[in-house]
Amino acid sequence: MSAINTLATVSRDACVAADRADSLAAFRQRFILPEGVIYLDGNSLGPRPVGALERVQEVVANEWGEGLIRSWNTAGWFELPGRLGDKLARLIGGQGGEAVVTDTTSLNLFKALASAIRIQQVDHPDKRVIVTERDNFPTDIYIAEGLADFLNSVVEATGRRYEIRLVDEQLPLEEALDGEVAVVALSHVNYRTGAMWDMREVTAAAHGRGALTVWDLAHSAGAVPVDLNGADADYAVGCTYKYLNGGPGSPAFIWVNARHQDRFWQPLAGWWSHARPFEMAERYAPASTINRFLCGTQPVTALALVETGLDIMLDADPAAVRAKSLALTDLFVALVEQRCGVHGLELITPREHAVRGSHVSFRHPEGYAVMSALIARGVIGDYREPEVLRFGVTPLFLGYADVWDAVEILRDILDSGAWDAPEFKARNAVT
Repeated sequence: MSAINTLATVSRDACVAADRADSLAAFRQRFILPEGVIYLDGNSLGPRPVGALERVQEVVANEWGEGLIRSWNTAGWFELPGRLGDKLARLIGGQGGEAVVTDTTSLNLFKALASAIRIQQVDHPDKRVIVTERDNFPTDIYIAEGLADFLNSVVEATGRRYEIRLVDEQLPLEEALDGEVAVVALSHVNYRTGAMWDMREVTAAAHGRGALTVWDLAHSAGAVPVDLNGADADYAVGCTYKYLNGGPGSPAFIWVNARHQDRFWQPLAGWWSHARPFEMAERYAPASTINRFLCGTQPVTALALVETGLDIMLDADPAAVRAKSLALTDLFVALVEQRCGVHGLELITPREHAVRGSHVSFRHPEGYAVMSALIARGVIGDYREPEVLRFGVTPLFLGYADVWDAVEILRDILDSGAWDAPEFKARNAVT
């Protein structure tokens, strides 16, 4: 565990010493965090980067206020989705011209799935199955179901319907991959457990059966090493408001391997994806670039915020980020099991580094109340059904002493039974 060698020798002083020796420690000063808060929810919403407020003020006061509509040209607003996409591609193993920052993860997933299905309708028309994971983030399943339902309403007369096949412990991926599978759509890192697929291995297996892949990188981008081109992936989507610190509800991204970009346009064919949008032509002619995966007019202020977070991530050494992530999550797991082990916490995150993302999850029968009590004490994680306490570990602003202190507060809440109070059991709308 970096400067911390074994649990037997761990102390808070050792954690403080490890923080002093940390090559990434200076990045903490590039985020705005409240005093007295240990923020373990950067996997759900990253904190505000230094400079974000000033960037928004620049857009609103100067680019909009003074430049007015001229700023589409003079401030580079029109090129912003692609320029940010090129920056983001460097974080996920992509190349220039393979990504755009736009829309939401859900919309981009629909675009990617629809594009992949259209390719398969030409190359392998008998393939009618979309494989995804039963424990996937729900919207990923809902979007796939919605696309299949739409396609089935159109092709009803053929008698050959599209279907969703969910993999789980009863139906492993290797058994689900047969000759009927058109697309495999998986979250690289599971939102609940933090379990991570081997992208290269899964993509090769899918391609071996003639299927295309769509990867959801919502809990990967900025947190774990991703090499889309190295894995020979086909499509990827993800959000920018988690580990990329783009702000609440900031625009998502879509990455499309260059070999697929010029085959078919995606079904949300808005004017921004037209080859010549300002000709205002009657008929649609898709752009021959990644721009064909855009749709309508872009949210400039939100995009400007995304760039602030991306620039911080691009300054960090990805290998150092991953090494510290693993060291911090190892420490967190070890301390919880040693100091809170009598309280029925069940680790559901893989211990093996190769199959783990950057958050740690424990199940507890009173998980919601325990997390509420933690938040009241300034340790902010989040809760996911069923009974899951989820702790995001973001190496750029968290340290070893933060992990020590968070576990100490968790231990005190469990030992004292402080969680067993009515105010901690009242459910909020957002957990």
